[in-house]
Parts: sequence; C-alpha cells; structure tokens
Amino acid sequence: MRAIATLRGFLPSWTVPVALLRPAAPWKAVTCRSEVHFAVGTALLWLLIYNGGFWSQTLQAMWHPTLHSALFLVSLFILTLTVQSLLLLILPSQWLMRAVASLLFVVAAASAYFCSTYGAVMNQDMMRNVLQTDPAEVGALLSIKLVFYIVVLGLLPAVLVWRVQITPASVATRLRQRAIYIVAALAVSAAGLFATSADYAVFFREHKPIRYALLPAAPTASLVELLTHKERVSGPLLNPAGRSERLVAAHARPTVMFLVVGETARAANFSLGGYARPTNPRLQQVPDLVYFDHVTSCGTATATSLPCMFSSFPRTEFQVDDSYRYRNLLDALTDAGLDVEWRDNDSGCKGVCARVRTVSYAHDKDPGECQHANCYDTVMLQDLPQRLREITSDTIIVFHQIGSHGPAYSERYPAATAPFQPACSSNELQKCTHEEVVNAYDNTIAQTDAFLAQQIELLQKASDRVNGILLYVSDHGESLGENGVYLHGLPYAFAPRVQKEIPMLLWTSGGFRKDEGLSNECLRAHRNEPLSHDNLYHTVLGALRTKNAIYDPQLDVLAQCRTGGVSADNQTAKAQSLAKS
Repeated sequence: MRAIATLRGFLPSWTVPVALLRPAAPWKAVTCRSEVHFAVGTALLWLLIYNGGFWSQTLQAMWHPTLHSALFLVSLFILTLTVQSLLLLILPSQWLMRAVASLLFVVAAASAYFCSTYGAVMNQDMMRNVLQTDPAEVGALLSIKLVFYIVVLGLLPAVLVWRVQITPASVATRLRQRAIYIVAALAVSAAGLFATSADYAVFFREHKPIRYALLPAAPTASLVELLTHKERVSGPLLNPAGRSERLVAAHARPTVMFLVVGETARAANFSLGGYARPTNPRLQQVPDLVYFDHVTSCGTATATSLPCMFSSFPRTEFQVDDSYRYRNLLDALTDAGLDVEWRDNDSGCKGVCARVRTVSYAHDKDPGECQHANCYDTVMLQDLPQRLREITSDTIIVFHQIGSHGPAYSERYPAATAPFQPACSSNELQKCTHEEVVNAYDNTIAQTDAFLAQQIELLQKASDRVNGILLYVSDHGESLGENGVYLHGLPYAFAPRVQKEIPMLLWTSGGFRKDEGLSNECLRAHRNEPLSHDNLYHTVLGALRTKNAIYDPQLDVLAQCRTGGVSADNQTAKAQSLAKS
C-alpha cells in the first residue's frame, strides 16, 4: 500500500485533464503538485483530444488482435506521452512552460483541423507552405469548423493553462522532480522500445508519414527544423551551369515563349489525357498542340515544386532549403540576353523570380476579374495584345496561375461559365459530396483550358510579327477525397499518384517550327514517353536556343524532333565548349 501511495504521489493528477475538459467553470483553479504533473497532464490532453488521426492511422497500420500488439500500443502511448511532455519540461521556468503550452494548444488545434479535414501532414513542406502563404490563401481556408477548433480547442485551453496552480517548490526540488521523471520516463520508454523493437522497426520504416500526425510535436519539430536551416546565404549566388549564351542569330521575327506554370492541376482530370469528361473542350480543337501523357512533378506542394522545376538540379539532387543559393533557369535566360518577365496570380514565385521583372496580380482590384480573394487567371491577359505589339527581341513570359488551388475551387472560375454542376461552393470539402467536389475541381480545369486557349489565340494573331510557343506544365497534382485525403502536400515517397502526375502540353506556331526545323509529328510520336519536371530546364533552354554547361539534349523534349537548323550533336558540342570556357 505504501508503494502504491508513493506511486500515486509521483504520477500526474487526473484532475488536470478532467478540469481542463470542463471549461464551463474556468474560474475554478486546478492545482498541480509539481511542474511534472503540469507537463504530463498537458501532454495527456494533447494525446487524448487532438491525436485522433494519429491513433487511427496507427491502429490501422499496426493493430493485430494479439498481446504483443497491445503491448506495442501501450509502449507507443508512453513514448509519445514522454516526448510531448518533454516539450515543456526542457523549458527553464514555469512562466515559459505556460506560455509554450498555450501556444502549442493553438498549434495542436489548428493542426488537428487540417489533419482531420484535409488529411494534411505536418512535415517541413507543410510548415514551409504555412510560412509562405498569403492572406488570400488564409481567407480561402476559413470556415466555421476551423473557428470552432481554434477557439474551443485552441484558445480556451490556452487561457485555462494560466488558471492552473502549481504547488510552489524550491529550485532544487523542482530540478530533482524533473530529473526523476525524465530518467524514469525515458527508461520505461526504452524498455518498451526494446521489448517491441520489431514492431517499432515496422512502424518507423514502413509507416513514416504517421509520425507527422503526432500533435503538437510534429508541426513543432518540423517548424524548428525549417527555421534553423539557413536558407539564405551571403555572397554571390552559385552558378553550376556556367555561362549561358545563344547558339543562333536572331530570326527575322522574335521568338515569344509563354511558359505557363499551372497550379494544382492533376493529369487524371485532363480530357486531353483520356479523362472521360470534356474538361479541355477548347484545347482539343487547337491544331498543332501536343499533350504529353506521362509527366511527374518534383514535389507535391508549390513551395517545393516551383523552385525545383526552375532549378538546374534534377529532383533527386534538389534541396529546397538550398535553392536560394543557386542561379536558376530564369537567370540563365537573362544572362543569355533574353527579355524575361514573371506574371504572378498566386502566392508568389518562392524566390524563382527574384532577379527578373515581376508583375503581381494578387491584389488587383479589377471588378470583373477579381471577385474573390484571388483574381481569375485571365486578369494576366488583359494587356498581352499590346505587349505582343511592342516585343522586338526574343522574350519569355512566365504565367504563374492560381489555377485549381483548393480548397476554394469555386473561386477560381466565374460561376456563369461552370460546365459541371452541381459544384461544391464551400471550402469545407468534406461537407460536399464527392461528385460536387469533383465538379468544382473540373470547372477549374475547364477555366485553365479557356485561359490557355486564349493565350494561343493571341500568339496566333501575332504570328505575322513573332514566332510563338506555349509550354504549360503544372507544379503538382491534387487529391479530391480519395481514401479520405484532400488537397496536396503529402511526403513525396508516400503521396498518391494523383498528387504527382501532372499535365504538360506544348503548342508551337508554324513560323517557329519552320525556323527551328521542328517536327510536330515527331513530338506526337514521343508524347507517351515518361517525362518530369527535370525536363523543363533543358526544354526551355533548347526552345530558346540557349545553352550552358548543364544543358542536356537528352532531357530536351524538342531536341530529338529537330529536322533542320542546329542539330542535337551540334548543340551538345557547343554546350561542351561553353563548359570548357
């Protein structure tokens, strides 16, 4: 009995989570015997209230009706309780413990909402998206359910934390209590790890994404890792590509490339690629257009994919946290003397356009084009006819779409032009039927179809003055509720195919094909070959006859289909001579 009494005196009082779960009487102070009780009680609340997704995924992945499996789950509970309580016990003062606990309640509440509603994963990519988001994206995510989570599960317990009374103790006593708990908890956790090591090996190796559902530890750790990594460095940018230059003299008509970076468009919903619904009615009527059937992205979120697709590094070598250190595709084109412009109707270029002329439409006030937090993509076309009349030298204009950015799909297109009904008009996708979500998403693809068709028409009308080329490729795909997952951003190795398989298409004018010796029939013959964002850097360089030491004709989609002009062999030789110089 004495041992039981001693154990009860050491373990946290269950009145802490019970009292915090009863906000009806916040004026009643809760008493904790020590800082250890406070930390463990708070961590227990986190595990019981905010981690339904974590435990659900864990049970689905690891549960078997055996005693060994039950022991693993008990061990995992103790381990996660230890880890999360240490988030507070490593802090030096009670005031700091309360402040951090308050903040983490809000973090846990917000994370729990996005995990349960959209199947979000709280890894570094997600934290990078959070840091790089803009007010329009935040507004698109607002909902009554989110407000409930933040207020009731976040702010309310964050306030109640300050009502908890911790029994005063000397510094020596507090340090001793912490040390005893930390040593004991780590010892018990280690024993559980050892006893069920085979289960942990499977859990950590085969089910890695589950760890990013542990709240608030996962978003906290991911954010700390992201912020402590030095993204920007002083000194000159690194340029592994070397000097870039043009291989041919300017033609009588300047070349104008429209490079359209799609947002959240997945290949599975493009009728050009075989989708049953007519999501590309206008593009399907465009002659000389080539759609590439098997293209994959280098990331599942804009914050990663955008810098990656403009990088000279392939996906397997690309590090997003180091991307600011290197010159990219736009820098290479600028160095070669091309006129480069970036038009942005999304949340920014993630550093890609830092050194080129940029036009942002994020806060445009056009009443016809900007009826929601973001404008429709067609706002970027308003001055294009005049712009094309003024072009006298080879030019590339990059269009960064808002495209199919969710969850507010219905804000990406005018309701009057939406062909697929009924469409989900809420940003709480789980409240809509699957059919309504797909209809709303397909309407965004139809809007992109119209946007691209208008750009091609503008280039066709200017064909007496310029050689036009349009290249469209999305940054990543999207989940529409398959297996309970919405939106995007899952770790690449575990993301579903729809988040990685993207549409890509190419249109060239007759003048461009003639001057460049390009065969459309050849391009169509190769349209089923596997491609990826790795091909973008080299294809754009090849299309604009710009070469450097990194240019690889094997990755240039156009190189194998040139029947005249500068051959692939000559291009390679020139690139090699540039490398030597």
